[in-house]
Amino acid sequence: MPVTQIRGVNINYQVIGEAGPWIMLTTGGRRGHEELVSLAKKLAAAGHRVVLHDRRNTGASEVLIEGDAGEEVMWTDDMHELMGKLGALPAFFGGTSSGARTSILFALRYPQAVRGLLLMRVTGGPFAAARLPENYYNQFIRLAQQGGMAAICATEQWKERIAANPRNGDYLRQLPVEKFLAVLTKWRDVFVAGVHLPVMGVTEAELASLKVPTIVIPGNDNTHSSASGLTAQRLIPGAQLHQLPITDQDVALIPFTEWAPYEEEIAGAFTRFIAQVTQGEKARPATASA
Repeated sequence: MPVTQIRGVNINYQVIGEAGPWIMLTTGGRRGHEELVSLAKKLAAAGHRVVLHDRRNTGASEVLIEGDAGEEVMWTDDMHELMGKLGALPAFFGGTSSGARTSILFALRYPQAVRGLLLMRVTGGPFAAARLPENYYNQFIRLAQQGGMAAICATEQWKERIAANPRNGDYLRQLPVEKFLAVLTKWRDVFVAGVHLPVMGVTEAELASLKVPTIVIPGNDNTHSSASGLTAQRLIPGAQLHQLPITDQDVALIPFTEWAPYEEEIAGAFTRFIAQVTQGEKARPATASA
């Protein structure tokens, strides 16, 4: 699988599809990109080129515990450079959960690089606000305080990063625990600042400022409630809504892999949306000259 250096970090990625509009899909949580391969293949079969990648500190990409900006800000900068290297800009950006949040942030930071947003399982609400800071940061801050980097390397999440890329083990074992704590605390504080917004990490004013075509497919668990998706669709000007034949479930998290039965429908909704956007782009110059 291809690897390229992006802003000082080796990033693991792949392109699925040979021709057609470019799409970058980003997965949720801190997981690698594999869970989106099946959907990407369906989109490729419908005439698209889909870029999947492991964000820094996820999957088989390298770990680098540095930076004052939040993780999602750094991810957007990596995404922009990777897509630029591939000659894939402007493109459609989207994903699930934190991948949807990061795609929104990307559109705010790089509006000229975005043809449209494909948002699934938007995160928001008090349950997610309480759960995610603990999952992403607080548990690891406590462990590092108690057991240093050896305790971090023994956790399931970081063991996965080491197994996927042994270089990450060498890096983490040599990393001063004081630096790990300082950076994760900063990242945690940046993240927590946005957890109580209607759409996590994005203000209503920022959502209202988006000027790119958008489609939203709401989630159906306590972390990605349908209400959060409906809020995003309402606040983003002109955003389309596609609701799957699902209902909210009173569970913390439904893995994206359990949405496999709906992938054909998702791919169809995205394909129709992209076709509409493409047709609109073609019509715009003629309209402007009329």
